Amino acid sequence: MASLRGVAQPELSKKLFKIIKSENHAIGAYESASRERISITSQLSDWGEATGDESVSDISDKLGVLLSELGEQEDVFAQNLEDYRGVLKQIRNTESSVQPSRDHKAKIGDEIAKLKYKEPTSPKIVQLEQELVRAEAQNLVAEAQLTNVTRQKLKEAYDMHFAATIERAEKQIMLARHGRRLLNLLDDTPVVPGDTRPAFEHGSQARQILNDAEEDLREWTPNLEPIPSSATAMGVNLMPAQIGTGTVGTSFSGHEGEPAAIEAGSTTGETSYTRDVSGSSTIAQPESTSSYQLP
Repeated sequence: MASLRGVAQPELSKKLFKIIKSENHAIGAYESASRERISITSQLSDWGEATGDESVSDISDKLGVLLSELGEQEDVFAQNLEDYRGVLKQIRNTESSVQPSRDHKAKIGDEIAKLKYKEPTSPKIVQLEQELVRAEAQNLVAEAQLTNVTRQKLKEAYDMHFAATIERAEKQIMLARHGRRLLNLLDDTPVVPGDTRPAFEHGSQARQILNDAEEDLREWTPNLEPIPSSATAMGVNLMPAQIGTGTVGTSFSGHEGEPAAIEAGSTTGETSYTRDVSGSSTIAQPESTSSYQLP
């Protein structure tokens, strides 16, 4: 079915359709990586316990908790990418809606050319030329709407993508640093045959490291340079708002396949793509996210 949908796509939207489809595969890979990572951490904990070494068992168990959280971050990242992909779909859908306008204009032009060649004196030529003028005017509006949506949504989509990438990277760095703190609690001093390892004395420190990691994730907030946008000057018809009719404030929360929600009110101004990518995470201690009408 997916391949049939690709064939049925209008020519104008085929390239973006392929990008969106490829992104879906990439998102699936991140989701799979998340599941695999979480599964591996469980195996690590089981192995640590099987060693019979109290220190190794305790450290591997807590490393598993941090690594499991790393896996969860992959899943959060995948969900954020799905949001970004939804914004790309809005561009694709607009491209699809513009294609008939282009085709209609081209069809009339072809008919006129054929008539001028076969029947140069046909009265239908004048009628078609008038129809072509209307088609060109309608297409002019559609093309303007397309470029407006494309620029706005391209900025919005990749702002979301890069914000999600930064969130994932910063949280992974935090977790990795705490993981290295755990490793410092494991004494790897060599022993000779017959020597007995001292009892593990850093259990409370190890638990505190997990508490610190949980607190860091909970308190994490995005610190992003705003990406300015002039999209507030675009009206509900995806065209610049007319003087006296007001413009719109853009809220980048549109659903798949439709423009973002817009509200009438402001007259001019600038907005920024600001996205809440913050999220809390809890680390559990182990046991022992064209309507425009021509005038």
